[in-house]
Order: sequence, then structure tokens, then C-alpha cells
Amino acid sequence: MRNIDLDDLEIVHAVIAHGGVARAAHVLHRVPSNVTTRVKQLEARLGVALFVRRGRGLVPTEQGRLLSAYAERMLRLADETESALRAGRLLGTFRLGSLESTAGSRLPGVLARYNQAHPAVRIELVTGTTGALIGRLSRHDIEAAFVSEPFNAPGLAAQAVFEEELVLISGHNVGVVRRPADLGRATLIAFANGCSYRRRLEEWLGEGGMLADAVLEFASYPAIVACVAAGTGVAIVPRSVLLGLRAAEAVRVHPLPAHLARNRTHLLWHPGQESLALQGLRSLLGAASAIDGAPPPVDAACRPVSGRQA
Repeated sequence: MRNIDLDDLEIVHAVIAHGGVARAAHVLHRVPSNVTTRVKQLEARLGVALFVRRGRGLVPTEQGRLLSAYAERMLRLADETESALRAGRLLGTFRLGSLESTAGSRLPGVLARYNQAHPAVRIELVTGTTGALIGRLSRHDIEAAFVSEPFNAPGLAAQAVFEEELVLISGHNVGVVRRPADLGRATLIAFANGCSYRRRLEEWLGEGGMLADAVLEFASYPAIVACVAAGTGVAIVPRSVLLGLRAAEAVRVHPLPAHLARNRTHLLWHPGQESLALQGLRSLLGAASAIDGAPPPVDAACRPVSGRQA
């Protein structure tokens, strides 16, 4: 006899996802005492502690986090089963990760078409650096993610979907930049560690025997471009993002060597765990070239990823 049912999974996942019993109860349309009781009953049946009390709140244990990861996958599969029984109509939540640049310049048209084709699917979009997204994908916090080269994702499947041109930007006070030495000891404006574009720029500086004088980290492209425009430092950005920002007119754009400028965005997921929702997204990516003036997607061959991509 099984000790877990779908209601148990939904309750545990909601408590963790929403940060507590009261919020989970509100989302699930239950009273808090019912949520607490169901969690205690499940812990008793399993013989493990899923939460520990810290102050007035509950913090998931390692077993609780593990159960929540499985719960998300099983609940999604239950939704897909219902979808299949309703003549293929997709339902449920699709958690998707993306670089901020991809979310802003490539995905609006793709997701609009996805919504038209599958209106009952609710997409939860999570943005982050390539490293952070791969980490969330490995923990099953998200089902798939758009990341950029270079990346290291052993065991994951990949589909190259977009071609990007990376450019170096600086304030207008900086002259022509053809090699790293032309920058001197410039300040780097970038996302946090884990950003693959940042790694590209650091590698280029290293090729010329240069080091950044300092690194200022920001969480958005508008902030990065505005900081560069103010003459604070230099940054590397996709040209597609730069064209969409008003502040782009205030910066100077420098081309990068071909081996650094050419960059591909990949969609990653767990092989053998491709949901109907993910299949629906992949079927739309081939049409991305007709959306918002985006360049054609690159060869969409699927392959397992092992090791560093360059």
C-alpha cells in the first residue's frame, strides 16, 4: 500500500514553494490546520521529518526538498495524463528557465505563439545566469532552460536554438578597441559569476595578458548598459539586447574577434523526461526566425551534453 497520494505531494510542494503553511493553505484553498495535519500524517507514514521549525516558520529538511522535487514532476505528469485524456489538450504548469537576454529579445514571440497553441498551460519563467540555470535544472526546480556558451552540463540533452552576436560596449570616452590592451585596466560591468558572456570577456582579456581592474555586478541589462554609458566600465552584451534598449545610443559599440562574437543559445533538459509541454515548446522553436526579426535558429539537432561547450 502506498504511503503517498497526489494531495500529499501537492501540499508538501506548496508549503515549500510558497514559504510556509499559511500561504500554502491560501493557494490550495484549505485551512492552515488542515495543511499542518496532512504534513504531520505524511511524516508519520513515511517515518521521516519533512520540515523542521525555525522561529515561527517551517524549513524543509533534505528529505522534504527531495520529496518536493519528485512531487513537482509527478504532479506535472498527472496534469499531462489528464491532458492526454482530453484529446491532447495540454494543461498544468511549465517551469522554464532563461537568460535575461533571451527572455527579453527572443522569447516574447515564441511564448506568445505557445500561449495561442496551448492556452491552458501556465508558464512560469525563471531568469538567471547560465550557471545558476543549470543548477536549478539539475535540482529539477525547472524543466528546461535556455543557456549560452560556454557551459558545462553533463547528462543533460541540448538543442542549439539561437545564434547571437556578442559585442563589447564602452562609454564614448573610450577610443577604438581592437585588442585587450586598448582597454588598459578597465572595470568590468557584468552579471554575477556563472554568466557565460562574462566568461567570454574575461577569456578575451586573458588572451591579451590583461586583467580587469575591478568587477561591478548588476542584475539586469538596462542597469549594465546605463552604467557603461556613464563611463564606469565596459561590458559584453548580445547585439539583439542592445538594439532594444534606449540607453544603447549612449554607448560605443566595439566588434569582438569572430571566435568570441559568435555565440549560440541552447535549450537544455533532462533526456528521457521530455513532457508534452516541453515537446510543444521545441516544436515552436523552428519558427523563431519569423518572430520579431530574429535571425534563423541554428541546427536544431538534439544531443546529450557532456563537457565544456565552446
